[in-house]
Amino acid sequence: MKFVLLSPKNRTVYNFRGDLIKEIQKKGYEVIVTGPNKDNIEKIEELNVKFKEIPLNKNSLGIISNIKYYNNLKKFLKEEKPDVVLSYTIKPVIFGSIAAKKAKVKHVYSLITGLGQVYNSNSLKTKIIRTMCGMAYKIAFKYNEKVIFQNKDDLEECIERKYLSKEKCYVVNGSGVNMERFCKTELPKENVFLMVSRMLKTKGTREYFEAAKIVKGKYPETKFIYVGSTENSNAFIRMEDIKKEYIDSKIIEYIEQTEDVPAIVKQSTVFVLPSYYREGVPRTLLEALAMGRPVITTDNVGCRETVIDGKNGFMIPVKNSEILAEKMIYMIEHREVLENMAEESYKYCKEKFDVKIINKNMLDIMKI
Repeated sequence: MKFVLLSPKNRTVYNFRGDLIKEIQKKGYEVIVTGPNKDNIEKIEELNVKFKEIPLNKNSLGIISNIKYYNNLKKFLKEEKPDVVLSYTIKPVIFGSIAAKKAKVKHVYSLITGLGQVYNSNSLKTKIIRTMCGMAYKIAFKYNEKVIFQNKDDLEECIERKYLSKEKCYVVNGSGVNMERFCKTELPKENVFLMVSRMLKTKGTREYFEAAKIVKGKYPETKFIYVGSTENSNAFIRMEDIKKEYIDSKIIEYIEQTEDVPAIVKQSTVFVLPSYYREGVPRTLLEALAMGRPVITTDNVGCRETVIDGKNGFMIPVKNSEILAEKMIYMIEHREVLENMAEESYKYCKEKFDVKIINKNMLDIMKI
């Protein structure tokens, strides 16, 4: 039996789907993974899977490149003749679902890991793209046996927009987190706030920097760490726009990237993600919960799934650095509440987000 995973980015395969792949292999399936290039291919091959490069420009609106991606997927699936195909993110879901149908794959599933920026903005350009995506989703979902969402908001929006019927929809609590790798650790005695994300504007990066500046004005010894890279795109904050004010001035300790996220989370007292991006369920928040960290995040799709306000952290409005700073200051001035919040985060993660629970749900939904 063959299982094919259609992926938009190699890093997400071993970081977010590695444990799922291992569970599928235990069921006797040969697993084949597609990716857009050969970046970090050795880490994918360590999962004992077959890898197929199918070039993909995930941000391109070009008709020719998208048709080429679809044709390559269709050719690949016809050659491999898999029993099951699972795709995630917009282009693999749309083109992969249609290609799988044309290749006569029996069992086709999609995983919606957040509707993304296309459903988070109302500019004219975005509205046009969203209309096109909606039409494509309707076609793709027809060919899916089941569509798996990571939060109820995305599910309800897709039903409301008539992309698919409710009977096809299932929800799992994000991608889950390996609680053996991200294990609970004690809170440090210092006040250390941490944010890990791409330097997207919609991730709330600017709000985090501004809140840090406010807090530093009152408690200069407080430490703020930010981990995340930027890209040459309008969606991202440019390094030259924040370097002097926040990094050179020592308000933010900046780390571009790390392969050892647990070591970074271990240094922190509180994890922060003030996102207004259209999330699935942010993996960084789950990792923080697993390690027993109080969290501050927004009342936003996907993010709100991870916090019980006042119990394991705080939920704040989007785009509000002042309230974010207030909650940070409260946590500094009320250290006694942090230990309880830390324990509640760990318990909440164990009950709801442990990758073993998520993967069992995934296998049950796909009847594997």
